[in-house]
Amino acid sequence: MLTYTITGGDHCRSVDSYLRNLLPTATAGYLHKLLKSGHLSLNGVAAAGDDLLRLGDTLAMKESAKTASLMQKRLDGLDILYEDDQILVANKEPGLAVHKAAEDGERNLVALAGRHLLLRGVVCKLRPVNRIDRGTSGGVILAKSSTAAGMFGRYVRETGLGKVYLAAVTGRLDDRGSIDLPLDGKESLTRYRTLCRGGRSSIVAVYPVSGRMHQIRRHLAATGHPIIGDRRYGGPLLEQYPGHCLHAFAVTLHHPEENREISVRAPLPAGLLPLLEQIAGPRWTTLFADLPDLSLRCPDD
Repeated sequence: MLTYTITGGDHCRSVDSYLRNLLPTATAGYLHKLLKSGHLSLNGVAAAGDDLLRLGDTLAMKESAKTASLMQKRLDGLDILYEDDQILVANKEPGLAVHKAAEDGERNLVALAGRHLLLRGVVCKLRPVNRIDRGTSGGVILAKSSTAAGMFGRYVRETGLGKVYLAAVTGRLDDRGSIDLPLDGKESLTRYRTLCRGGRSSIVAVYPVSGRMHQIRRHLAATGHPIIGDRRYGGPLLEQYPGHCLHAFAVTLHHPEENREISVRAPLPAGLLPLLEQIAGPRWTTLFADLPDLSLRCPDD
């Protein structure tokens, strides 16, 4: 048996996501077979694909020649959170553009995901369904075809996405609140819940109700609590982090073709973990352990 102990970088990841990154060239059918055949266990019990992993969990997989060969491939900076025939959801690292930018050459999320699909012989033009800023990390939905992009894009326009962000901000915020401030002449609403307060900063769960450009960053800055590292909107400088302390932690959508709800959580990037731990102090252990159970619904719903 191959045994893996879950570390902080995989905390909140689904078993399916762990498998897709462990065996990046495996087909969906092969991964389904591993799960259904009982060849995978989580803490000694048969694992399901949507089980969420927690720090310290033990994942065991039956070893075979095929799994060994599939593990020889590695993903170039791509973290897959979810995938089906229509979409791929990736955990974007901070500082990485979603699209090609001149200063980055070819390194961007769309290109990384496209090269990964080529390893499995899948040729397609990926199209982002949602977008997050370069400095923001977390979940981005990529459609695998123009048809899928139109289908999911129409759903997002008509219904919206359920989104939860984690942010570290300056100052001490109230336990919960709403920021109802028009942006660019349009109504804009952001709700938040404070998870932890440090001496001069807070860690908050943020629920954007509307979807304006830089909404969370601008709304928090307008209250006098800019995001740490967000120099554009008045946040303090971070020396050794390529982005700002804002992470798209979870996205929830109704799959229009399969008629089911999908909720995808994105583990925190390694560089952000020590920053949040420094803010939270001794409370970090409990806060981090409780992240898989964080409500994905707006506090006032």
